[in-house]
Amino acid sequence: MPNVPSSLSHTRAILESVGARSAVRWGAGLGLLALCGAMALDHGTVCDADQGVDAEMITPEFVVAAARALGDESQWMTGNLVLDLVEPDDGEGGSESELAAYVHTLDSLAGVEVEVAGFYSEGEHLYLVRADQEQRAALSELLDDPLVEGVEPELIYALPEDAMVASPVDDDDELEVDKPGRMPVDDPMFKLQWHMEQIHAAEAWTQTRGEGVVVAVIDTGVAWKTASGVKQLPDMAGTEFVAGESFISGLPEGLDDHAHGSHVAGTIAQTTNNGIGVTGVAHAAKIMPLKVLSKDGRGSVPGIANAIRYAADHGAHVINMSLGGPLPSRVLAKAIEYAHGKGVTTVCAAGNEHRSRVGYPAANKFAVAVSATDFKRELTFYSNWGGDIDVAAPGGDTRADRNGDGQPDGVLQNTIRIGQPLENDYLWFQGTSMASPHAAGVAALIVASGVTNPSEVERVMKATAVHPRGVKWDEKFGAGIVDARAAVTVADDGYAPERGGLAGLMLLALLGGLGLAGLQGRARWLGAAGVMGGAAAASGALGTTPLAYGLAGTGSWLGSLAGFGSPLVFSAALPLMLALLLLKVRGARPVLVGLSLGTAALLLHSAVVLPTLLTGLPGGEWIDRAWLAANAVLAWGLARRIGAPRG
Repeated sequence: MPNVPSSLSHTRAILESVGARSAVRWGAGLGLLALCGAMALDHGTVCDADQGVDAEMITPEFVVAAARALGDESQWMTGNLVLDLVEPDDGEGGSESELAAYVHTLDSLAGVEVEVAGFYSEGEHLYLVRADQEQRAALSELLDDPLVEGVEPELIYALPEDAMVASPVDDDDELEVDKPGRMPVDDPMFKLQWHMEQIHAAEAWTQTRGEGVVVAVIDTGVAWKTASGVKQLPDMAGTEFVAGESFISGLPEGLDDHAHGSHVAGTIAQTTNNGIGVTGVAHAAKIMPLKVLSKDGRGSVPGIANAIRYAADHGAHVINMSLGGPLPSRVLAKAIEYAHGKGVTTVCAAGNEHRSRVGYPAANKFAVAVSATDFKRELTFYSNWGGDIDVAAPGGDTRADRNGDGQPDGVLQNTIRIGQPLENDYLWFQGTSMASPHAAGVAALIVASGVTNPSEVERVMKATAVHPRGVKWDEKFGAGIVDARAAVTVADDGYAPERGGLAGLMLLALLGGLGLAGLQGRARWLGAAGVMGGAAAASGALGTTPLAYGLAGTGSWLGSLAGFGSPLVFSAALPLMLALLLLKVRGARPVLVGLSLGTAALLLHSAVVLPTLLTGLPGGEWIDRAWLAANAVLAWGLARRIGAPRG
């Protein structure tokens, strides 16, 4: 006869176990949802707070209103029109034959001339239209066509007139003693670069120097090699470059016949630790020199827009534009949005007119607008400010010597002599043009740390910026002065608590799914799996476990080796492969459970926060999120399978 009390006791234990399992699963599931929601809200606030002027806002009426506010807009317009036609491949209507016929019709009009707006415009169906005054009425009627996406005046952007003060350095003193906690350098003029000290660049170099990142300098060009009419800058001989391009007449291959672009490029990636001269913020990064401004520092907006698209299509991770004007361009705004969609962070100078309105393209959506500070961490006398300012960075003041070093408080870099590309010197420049490349260099350091999504790069820059007034944001400094050391620390380690939380909740869900009653019979093995899996997941998130979750936790580093966001690296491939190889190895199961849980946490975190855009996948951001989420589920399912009690 069966023992009834014993059976009842066993049944009660089973029911209690089932209830506990259900409670654990529900608790872990709700916790996962809550944590994911909190992360999405926290990381999404940067997008809500920084809208900027997007392409759809820039209508002809919008431009006319902005021009009227200037009073005299003639210096910013050429008199030509920029014609932007629909893109058949993007489903905007029309066909290639219809577009060709339409352009031919326009060009056939007497007194009207139509040409492609630069060598990189054909694929974008962007044209320049020149018309006699008497043909404007007839032309206006023809431009009102479904094949026309937009028409705007051709604008000119330029460099500020007072940005370049050719004040060479006269300094023979020895290099100061290196301070602890930062990378030692042997560049003798580094001690004069107060601007590098202000953003804590040398402290950041102990973690990363921008390895593998490509920064496009869209400017007057860069003296990056010796060619006809130009000599390579001696203090950039050790800097890596990718092939340059010119989008305006003058020197070819992105070479500089002005000085401004070379100085800007030096701030970003001047050769460092070469025993001469000065340093650059992300000196291990590669520079992509794109010339859009002529020898006189002026260039048309279509050429700038072409350069932005070219940079995005040819592997740039960061774009710096230390140029601009007071009038907006829809064509340029679309180019910036295009680059953002391809994972490129665009950094722009706010302008030097000392007015309460940010210039363009800095005021556009997806552009990081940078104001300028002086040695005392105050807004400079020339810097623009306003609601579109995102961050501040050192821009310098060549009129002052507030640090008492006997030199002007400008920004010091090696560049060609102004308008003399066969000669070079170390010159002090000032301007938001100089502030922007400091911020672009910090962006490059963040990208090198594995955070490639431009929205997340901007979030990290803002979250780690130091505001001189101790507030969260204001219209002069934005979120504050960029801090390279803090930025790379957050990019490297700042996601660890979130990933650790996800890993812990997944471990609870795993244990609940396996059944707490099963722990009684397999306490030895599952207890080890739980302890090792949880420890590997949590401690690996903090970067302390080289095996198990540590391998997944360093996914950003592995991703950088594979091209900053390889879908293969950011997938369940690693734990799946190791499970196939090691599943029958004695004692390997707990480690495999930990690795799978850690990978799942990393991938789920990336799907929610999306710090790294994936390369090689078709589609945009949401395709990346879907890939990451699907692989997170796969990795978590693998952990459940490996950890399931064996009969």
